[in-house]
Amino acid sequence: MNPTDLLPLLPDLATFARVAEAGNFSLAARQLGSTPSTVSRQMQRLERALGTRLLERSTRSLRLTEAGAQVYRHSADMLGAAASAAEAASRLNERPHGRVSVSAPISFAQTVVHPLIAGFLRAYEEVDVQLLFTDRDVDPLRDHVDVVIRPTPAPPPGLAARRLGALHWMPCAAPAYLRGRGTPRHPRDLARHDCLCLGESADDNRWLFRRGARAHTVEVSGRYSANDVNARRDAALDGWGIASLPEFAAADALRDGLLVRVLPEWSLEPRAYSGPVWMLYPPNRFLPPKVRALIDWLGERIAE
Repeated sequence: MNPTDLLPLLPDLATFARVAEAGNFSLAARQLGSTPSTVSRQMQRLERALGTRLLERSTRSLRLTEAGAQVYRHSADMLGAAASAAEAASRLNERPHGRVSVSAPISFAQTVVHPLIAGFLRAYEEVDVQLLFTDRDVDPLRDHVDVVIRPTPAPPPGLAARRLGALHWMPCAAPAYLRGRGTPRHPRDLARHDCLCLGESADDNRWLFRRGARAHTVEVSGRYSANDVNARRDAALDGWGIASLPEFAAADALRDGLLVRVLPEWSLEPRAYSGPVWMLYPPNRFLPPKVRALIDWLGERIAE
């Protein structure tokens, strides 16, 4: 059957999808604003055109045949594609406007997300942004937040997701500190240094390093601990010791030579707040233009 021959079948295929979902002609007819007899004639015409029975009829219900089940899947896909086409057309005519909210872990929001918001506001003058700084796990559906940025091994079920990259941690120190105290060559050398830890639990001073198949845990200590990434970075810049930092927090200082990565051949593995970073949002095929605009803006720039 060539595409031209298929065109007259499209309305009947759309009606068939509604019949399959409704389970009877009467309900499908009401949903379509039609009559049961009209719907029944459409189904008979479609079965003749396809040369196969799609429905097993009884006095009370309808049941899809094996062929009907396959035709229904394709009919549902057809309707989905039509809806997507209509939405794509409407999005071209609708400018992003209104308020959009986004949440992110505090240090990531401060260092990565916040610097990108000014450019977004200039590019989309009719959109307002609410940036939420929080380390708790925000649920876009429960907490009514449009976009959630979260480090997690895999997106939670029931949410749409876009991967931004991954959080990598590293020990860093100021060059002056290393000149005065020496540069560690192995993780065990850190036990003789001042180290800047998270300090929230008793295990925060146990740093796990990996190098290929080798692993080494060292217990570190220091005069200062802080449960804020930027505070530990600033303390490292001031020469107070070797800090455990995520790459995004140390990147500028490393580039400018104000900090040096310690033990670069080893990877530092914290217990939490590491691994893949995702943008999470409700699984709505037709996201409001303001939300889509923010997702694309942040996704493209953070991925860089």
